[in-house]
Amino acid sequence: MSELTHIDKSGAARMVDVGHKPVTAREALAEGRVRMAAETLRRALSGDSKKGSIRAAAELAGIMAAKRTAELIPLCHQIPLSSVTLTIEVDEKNSALIVRGRAKTMAQTGVEMEALVAVSVACLTIYDMLKAADRAMVIEGVCLLEKHGGASGDYVR
Repeated sequence: MSELTHIDKSGAARMVDVGHKPVTAREALAEGRVRMAAETLRRALSGDSKKGSIRAAAELAGIMAAKRTAELIPLCHQIPLSSVTLTIEVDEKNSALIVRGRAKTMAQTGVEMEALVAVSVACLTIYDMLKAADRAMVIEGVCLLEKHGGASGDYVR
């Protein structure tokens, strides 16, 4: 396991100095899911939400959140995002919506947190839009699936 880069030798939190690192292409893919009752999933897919399109709202919320990651996670660098995309697919067998978020940049540090924040907020938006029908929904499995670029190389779950 590598050293924790956000903790200094005395145990204090610190922002990592990336000033010496080259600007390179970086990309990350994250995933999460919202598990719900079968009837709630049916309602989500039928588009009869009083708040509008659940997919459109969740995708937009995730993109907006990715752009604000440095404001939400204290030691994250503000990085220029070149692309953030979200997809939501249906898992009827498990009565869930699966959210995947991909973030890309040309920067000195990676975009894993941006992808994870995008997925997390998209899942929370789905919950918010459906909570009147099902307060027992569960947000689960938020994780990094892939990361590419940077000195540490590629990671695939």
